[in-house]
Amino acid sequence: MNQCSINNCQHETQAITYPVYKVVHISALKQNGLLQSLSATPSDFKESDISEEVLRVREEWDNIASIHPGGIVEKPLGPIPLISFNEALQYFQTADLSDCRKKIRPTIQRRGLAAMAHFLFGPPRLQQQLQSERDLALAIAQCGLDNNEKVHMRILQTVYKKLTGSRFDCARYGAHWEDLGFQGMDPSTDLRGAGLLGLMQTLYFVMDSRILPVAREIFKLSHHEVQNFPFCVMSINITRIVIQVLREERLSRECNRRQQVIAVLNDLYVAVFLRLFNIWKTQQKTISDSGFILKELEAFAKKNPKQLLRHMETFMNGSSAAGGDDSFQAPAFSLDVLGPNLSSGTVDSKELDFASIDDLATEKAQDS
Repeated sequence: MNQCSINNCQHETQAITYPVYKVVHISALKQNGLLQSLSATPSDFKESDISEEVLRVREEWDNIASIHPGGIVEKPLGPIPLISFNEALQYFQTADLSDCRKKIRPTIQRRGLAAMAHFLFGPPRLQQQLQSERDLALAIAQCGLDNNEKVHMRILQTVYKKLTGSRFDCARYGAHWEDLGFQGMDPSTDLRGAGLLGLMQTLYFVMDSRILPVAREIFKLSHHEVQNFPFCVMSINITRIVIQVLREERLSRECNRRQQVIAVLNDLYVAVFLRLFNIWKTQQKTISDSGFILKELEAFAKKNPKQLLRHMETFMNGSSAAGGDDSFQAPAFSLDVLGPNLSSGTVDSKELDFASIDDLATEKAQDS
């Protein structure tokens, strides 16, 4: 090939142009004349005159907006209504949780001397009439978030609206969940340590009018420029602590006294969160301290659940007496409640601990 031919080829190559594709939002495609036939029926046609193929394609088109890599999300017909804790609990009481119940381990299994010491000197056993309620709580903790369960979605939307003050629904997936304190755009990935019980206890926190100001104040602190932390991730970790205290039978005496289980779990959850808030705010803690604080919270909750519950009750009575004041002041915990060793010591990991319930049970059994 001569030089002229080479130059001609290069010139022709440079002259080639490629079509420019304009990005069009999927909703705009419905303005296309052909596609309009899939979403509208001419006035002189009856529904029976439309071919089965067109009906099938129309149905597929309507479902396109509901498809997500994590599965198909049904589009609600209108605004998703808020749900109370009691209504959500009633749903779980009647739902089929048989698969979740198979996974629960109601108590820590102890062996040898540990089992003997627990039998002789440990806390009392939970009364038989309360064991079904305990098992329900643990079964909820084994449930994952289901996009097709309306109650699950209502719980999620209620938590979002109550914390942010928004009157509008939010998308099932998106960066707004990170603003709420989840680690990513899908809240379900953070629930593995406590299942839906983690979301239920957050729901309790935001739907009780007495403690909603507290929840919002903690949520506000979680967005502090220096002291920020992931609110919902921290909440789920507190639920995980509550589950462990229950499984080690440290709450049995209080549950037997009150003839309740889930209500006691919720009170302990609030008590631990209050203690966390006080420590975080007054001692200027940051996310780098989170691993150590969570370990201390768990140890203290196991050792002194009654003390935490009593202090929480005192705080709530004080809040009720204040009445009508939307402002919130950090509760003045005593040094005994805070724990004398909280500001000292080190930990190997500063990351939030997301051990699953089964992993925790295995570790505890090995220690025993």
